[in-house]
Amino acid sequence: MSLPRPAQTLLATLPLPVVRVVANLIMRSMIARHPQLFDRLGTYASARFCIVPTDTRFEFLVLPWQRRVEVERPGRTLRSDVRIAGPLLVLLSLAEGRIDGDAEFFGRTLAIEGDMEAALALRNALEDANLDFVRDVAPVFGPLGRPAQLLLDRIRAGLLARESRRWN
Repeated sequence: MSLPRPAQTLLATLPLPVVRVVANLIMRSMIARHPQLFDRLGTYASARFCIVPTDTRFEFLVLPWQRRVEVERPGRTLRSDVRIAGPLLVLLSLAEGRIDGDAEFFGRTLAIEGDMEAALALRNALEDANLDFVRDVAPVFGPLGRPAQLLLDRIRAGLLARESRRWN
């Protein structure tokens, strides 16, 4: 369930500072729509979660207690308590509850290293939140939010349909 090559190429050209700003705008938008997003983390609210979309050239360090995201290129050592790696579409689908994380993990599509209890706490927090990245991120686009949501919904549906044809 990797991104199509043209999308990977496009993402690779994005400057790191731009990705950092966008990642934190998305984080703020998600928290505005889901203020209790990280409440279920409990003692793991201070954990450092490194999310690695393997089909992009970025790594995201989610810092729940600070309500922010650090972004680096792969190869930079991001100190984290848990590292979760997999294709971007798998990670997004997993966060939205569209796919079974256990199946992806045991199918080796998803790799988890570090504190497994922290990873499970994150999974439980995400399941409770009922995230929809397209709907939740649309406000970032301001007055263009509704058209952006429709466009992103269409792109997501196309990507997920492409994947279901491949696997079914």
